[in-house]
Amino acid sequence: MNFERVKEKLNILADAAKYDVSCSSSGSDRKNKNKGLGDASKMGICHSYTEDGRCVSLLKILLTNHCIFDCAYCVTRKSNDVKRAAFKIQEVVDLTINFYRRNYIEGLFLSSGIFKSPDHTMERLIAVAKKLREEENFNGYIHLKSIPGCSDDLMYEAGLYADRLSVNIEVPTISGLKLLAPDKKHEDFTKPMLKVKNELIRYKNERKIIKSTPKYAPAGQSTQMIIGATGESDKDIMFSATHYYKNYNMKRVYYSGYVPVAEDNRLPAIGSQVPMLRENRLYQTDWLLRFYGFAVNEIVNDSHPNLDVDIDPKLSWALRNMQYFPVDVNKADKRMLVRIPGLGLRSVSKILQARKFRKLNWDHLKKIGVALNRAKYFMICDSTNWQAKDLEADKIKGMILQTSSGKFRNQYSNQFSLFTSN
Repeated sequence: MNFERVKEKLNILADAAKYDVSCSSSGSDRKNKNKGLGDASKMGICHSYTEDGRCVSLLKILLTNHCIFDCAYCVTRKSNDVKRAAFKIQEVVDLTINFYRRNYIEGLFLSSGIFKSPDHTMERLIAVAKKLREEENFNGYIHLKSIPGCSDDLMYEAGLYADRLSVNIEVPTISGLKLLAPDKKHEDFTKPMLKVKNELIRYKNERKIIKSTPKYAPAGQSTQMIIGATGESDKDIMFSATHYYKNYNMKRVYYSGYVPVAEDNRLPAIGSQVPMLRENRLYQTDWLLRFYGFAVNEIVNDSHPNLDVDIDPKLSWALRNMQYFPVDVNKADKRMLVRIPGLGLRSVSKILQARKFRKLNWDHLKKIGVALNRAKYFMICDSTNWQAKDLEADKIKGMILQTSSGKFRNQYSNQFSLFTSN
């Protein structure tokens, strides 16, 4: 092996892979067996944090940055003048094993540009995973990026070796895809997603009958959308995400703020700010939809198509629906408690347990960990002192902003001044 050449490839192809953010904690429980290498049991993989606070990492690379497509938003598009490289299958296998032995990584995240054809590329990705599993007895986490347009047979085989599969939908809407990637078809993305969904269902049903049935993509599938490359509203994006969660059983939908990489009149100009705050608001909305019982049209709709910049989506919903407040924390059900700004799922669980023994007042709520700087305007408890005192929504918003802080605060300082000047 030419180590200098492999090192050069690693620099090029690891850098090219940094734009893909869909590599979170896996949820896989692949066990180490037969004294093999690695163990993906009860832990997340990649640069993320597990439930017990541990940071985990993975080797995140492209197999190659050669590509037959010319998608305007992609740094590896065929018309872009960048240095190209391609790993051999065995080189990726050796890198993964050597990095794992040195405790640098706990798994592999492997994607690729599309060279020759989708099937040819997917075959090589599968070959890496198969070698790791069958020849190296590697039981660590493997996340394969599925290639849009590849065959069902290859998608099936990929799920036998990978813990997670994902196909990036890339652009949230069909019209946006036609604008920026006219060579690609929407069904090229959805077809492999549907195959994975159906196989997951089939294997789950077979395992109920035959316990020895092997697992198929045990960590499920995910996808990613580029945010800010086209003119979609937050409503368009979240309705699209909800569609993929509902119809393709996605574990996660990721939102990646567009990083300007090309001069193109269809795209934001080079030097434009990456929409990090917007990305953050979309993740907050995603969380509300998946864990807090909100419906997507409660948060974004025709009258409110874009998320607020200066406040989070849960607070925004509450201020637009003051008719539901104040909520009595000693009587309300869980569905309503989780909708109170400042109350998370853990705080709600503590409230439900604590109120079995006594009525809760402000001191109790503070000890539980409720963020009273915002929650106090939307709740009542065992106290005659209700903080809101019939304040209007705009006034409540200004008072909350006046005492809030966050990493994106400077991005909406102008809006903030409008609420604190009076």
